[in-house]
Amino acid sequence: MSFRDRFFTPRVARATTSPSAILATGGGAAAGMLVGGPIGALIGGLGAYAVRVLAAVPRAPKHPGTDIRGLVDPWRGLMVGVIDARRRFDRAVSSVRPGPLRDRLGEVGTRLDTAVDEAGRIARAGNLLTSGRKQIDVPAIRQDLDLARSAPPTDRTAATIRAVEAQLESAGRLDRTIADTVDQLRLLDARLDETVTRTVELAATQADSSDLGGIGPEVESIVSELESLRQAVEETGGPTPAPGTTP
Repeated sequence: MSFRDRFFTPRVARATTSPSAILATGGGAAAGMLVGGPIGALIGGLGAYAVRVLAAVPRAPKHPGTDIRGLVDPWRGLMVGVIDARRRFDRAVSSVRPGPLRDRLGEVGTRLDTAVDEAGRIARAGNLLTSGRKQIDVPAIRQDLDLARSAPPTDRTAATIRAVEAQLESAGRLDRTIADTVDQLRLLDARLDETVTRTVELAATQADSSDLGGIGPEVESIVSELESLRQAVEETGGPTPAPGTTP
């Protein structure tokens, strides 16, 4: 959630007119008057008021990816799965006795935090795509297209048909982008689940730290692919097709 979103909240709105804000303003003005006269009072009052209001702004979450407020399915469901996998990893690591294995799994956990954050950014971008797609009424557009095609052929009719067809093409591109992004995120979620399951197995056997079985590299691969997917969705409006597929 951006600072702007955290600022424009009911909590901050209440703080702007709260008694404590008024008292802080008065106290700051009084202190400023003693130091710098009327100008000091003005600066002190405004400064104290700003500090009080900013104190009411909710802090940004430590891991933004875990904030799923406002997400709709399938993005919400996918993120619930990702977050659950991260929590299962923590539970598995907590059962490992202190030592090299636990230390190395702790390093893997740090990269998993990055994976969760990247997945969250993908989900939020996908959520925007879904919201935009819902605003395109394809049945109504098709009716408009049928009506335009049934009209006498003129230059204006041809232009109308092209414009309406462009709307349908936009809807189709959004549908493909959303579907591709969901598929890739679901695959990465499944790989994350597999990695966590292997971690649970390691924790149960209390294996030596040299027996991580490729968990670290696999997590790095997942993070790298999540970063690439996120960049594709945010910068180009859609994911890069996976090898062997067609856009």
